[in-house]
Amino acid sequence: MPNFLSAAHGRRQPDRRDTMADSKCCRIVRRIFELILTVVALSGPGSLPGAGIAPLSPTAIVAAADGKQLYVALATANAIAVLDGQGAPLRRIALPGPPSGLALSPDGLQLAVTCAAPQSAVCLVDIARARVVARLAAGHTALAPVFSPDGATLYVCNRYNNEIAVLNLKTQRPAGRIGVEREPVAAALSRDGSLLLVANHLPAMAADAPRVSALISVIDTATRRVVKTLALPTGGNLVLGIAVSPDGRHAAVTHNLARFYVPTTQVERGWMNTSAVSLIDVAQLRVINTVLLDNVELGAANPWAVAWTADGRRLLVTHAGTHELSVIEAPAVLTKLERLPVALAPGQAPNFTSASNVKTDVPTDLAFLVGLRQRIKLRGNGPRALALAGNTAWVTGYFSDTLEAVDLTAKEMAPVTSALGPAIAMTAVRRGEMLFNDATMCFQHWQSCASCHSYDARVDGLNWDLLNDGIGSPKNAKSLVWSHRTPPAMSTGVRANAEVAVRAGIRHSMFAVLPADVPAALDEYLKSLAPQPSPYLENGRLSRIAKRGQKLFEDPRVGCAACHPSPLFTDLKSYDVGTRGPLDGMGTRFDTPTLVEMWRTAPYFHDGSARTMREVLSGPDRWDLHGKTSHLTEQQIDELAAYVLSL
Repeated sequence: MPNFLSAAHGRRQPDRRDTMADSKCCRIVRRIFELILTVVALSGPGSLPGAGIAPLSPTAIVAAADGKQLYVALATANAIAVLDGQGAPLRRIALPGPPSGLALSPDGLQLAVTCAAPQSAVCLVDIARARVVARLAAGHTALAPVFSPDGATLYVCNRYNNEIAVLNLKTQRPAGRIGVEREPVAAALSRDGSLLLVANHLPAMAADAPRVSALISVIDTATRRVVKTLALPTGGNLVLGIAVSPDGRHAAVTHNLARFYVPTTQVERGWMNTSAVSLIDVAQLRVINTVLLDNVELGAANPWAVAWTADGRRLLVTHAGTHELSVIEAPAVLTKLERLPVALAPGQAPNFTSASNVKTDVPTDLAFLVGLRQRIKLRGNGPRALALAGNTAWVTGYFSDTLEAVDLTAKEMAPVTSALGPAIAMTAVRRGEMLFNDATMCFQHWQSCASCHSYDARVDGLNWDLLNDGIGSPKNAKSLVWSHRTPPAMSTGVRANAEVAVRAGIRHSMFAVLPADVPAALDEYLKSLAPQPSPYLENGRLSRIAKRGQKLFEDPRVGCAACHPSPLFTDLKSYDVGTRGPLDGMGTRFDTPTLVEMWRTAPYFHDGSARTMREVLSGPDRWDLHGKTSHLTEQQIDELAAYVLSL
């Protein structure tokens, strides 16, 4: 035991062993001190224990071509973390807003970072100087920047403007905008840069249409026009990732595959939701097929990021709901798909040992990937971002603030996990958001709350027969914004309030029994949701046409404000508004929904039968039960729609 008394008090002189031990202790103490300083420096002001440390929320990651540096977008820290090739922190680059997307220029000298906001910014970051050198204006909630092969053009998804912004990086000015489908959230260029494939998050059609699915927009980059739209299979929605193979022949799209056309009597074997990757033939611009990522008795919910290895032999997908990484043998899957016939030959008996005998069987085959995929359990929570550097896959955990390295050459691909920042206590709201996106609390992990309301607690564009009011009466999924402020819950008000609905959802949609603190945390998260400003506003204010619509809205002769009074834009009552359909019982009355954020919750009505707000206001309400709009002119309908969509 060290003697800390001075020599004057009889301390013996240190021998060589003491000196060596002291030197070793000093090195250890110095290393610990250096690590503390690094954590403090990377965490920014107020990062000391007890000083209100905030989560980091890694939302995107890219790797340098040589794999020697990694760049991670930290959404709630308004920063980019720069790491070395082993994942160790080097520095942090401050940003003017929360980063939502990240791309590395072809020459490796610059980062393009989208900072999402109603009026987003695209920041160009000089890597050598580690700072923002230019800011370009973008649209509402910019995401997923993509550099052209020559680095002269940047394509950006303006999610709520339903468009792709084209930015000229030489002049640092906008070069055009290309309208796409609904909520573009990811994009990828063909190998030669001639085509941009855009993943649209939600279906854009009425929910009672014969086919309801999200769409992939294909843009000719020379003409800047959509040249083709590819439909996912019915139920294909909540698209989040897209990637083109290194040889340019194929693209992979990650999405949910909902079985919304059956009553929700069970969740086993993907009865309600399955998780999928759709493969696209880029040359022919056609969907080859859709392959399920689940196992027969274990869901792989909420597929998100997708990437191909440099040799094209493996396709990687993260599962944000079950906290996993799928490593798929891509050539073998493509070969297996190609060998399946369109139809059995006349007189040919099906192979009863296989679920897929023809191509159309594949989207319902939970065993298709058996022997062709490894499913790796990650230690982090909410893997939303993925990057490849050589033979290493890097995955970030959105809720755990973690970085995980998976060696793809290892026989056992076990992740090596490190923290991107100091451990922090999770608030009730943050925990509720995490649970909302967590499918492991569902029986057999088939779905999370986000599987029907998206990861932001809004809508999925589908009708679900949730058995709240009996079998055979499907209702459109509702946004959960202000759900706790505007009781009752559900379209027909069958739940007294949102608290009751949350607990019923756990029992009857998740098919689980959970501790009381789980729904309590979900309540806190849902209560925290705030409406976003509408893209129909001009500089944050009503347009002239919307102002005229506001006067109509408030006019007693039209009557909208009678049932949708400000500030909640609902009177919390139920009515027969003439929208009852053939699947609804006689005397059915519908809860008056809030009109706040109506611009992002299409399709409308309880059955999703109105694709647009204009259809709501000019539909077949000949008795004027749903407001007195039959006497309005076409121009007045447009004005009224503009106001409602601005709320």
